[in-house]
Amino acid sequence: MDTLLSPEGGLAGVLVAGFLAATLVPFSSEAVLFGYLKLHPGNAGIAVALATLGNTAGGMTSYLLGRFLPRKELPHLELVRKYGAPALLFAWLPLVGDAFCVAAGWLRVHWLAALVCMAAGRLARYLAVAALAPS
Repeated sequence: MDTLLSPEGGLAGVLVAGFLAATLVPFSSEAVLFGYLKLHPGNAGIAVALATLGNTAGGMTSYLLGRFLPRKELPHLELVRKYGAPALLFAWLPLVGDAFCVAAGWLRVHWLAALVCMAAGRLARYLAVAALAPS
């Protein structure tokens, strides 16, 4: 049976860490990915893919929550209102990233454009982490 310490179980941890970090839970998925890659450098491709998948799913969860917010004026939406889905390339940023995702949902940014931009920004960040990890 796989455990969280095995490569396969550790990959599940990378996926879960990515998801949790994209919600309001204060968590560092980059540290989890970096640590995993330090132990299993040969699994970089799948680890980056799973971290991106989990983190994007978490971001889309925040987007969905934004869709359910009452239709009243929310502060600090200017960036998402002005740039739409491309603003979500920066949804991985600490503190403001979650707000970008919620704002995109509230503003009814097209879900597919939001998904693509979120995933692209998060993938770029995880690729940078993987590049810094020892091989």
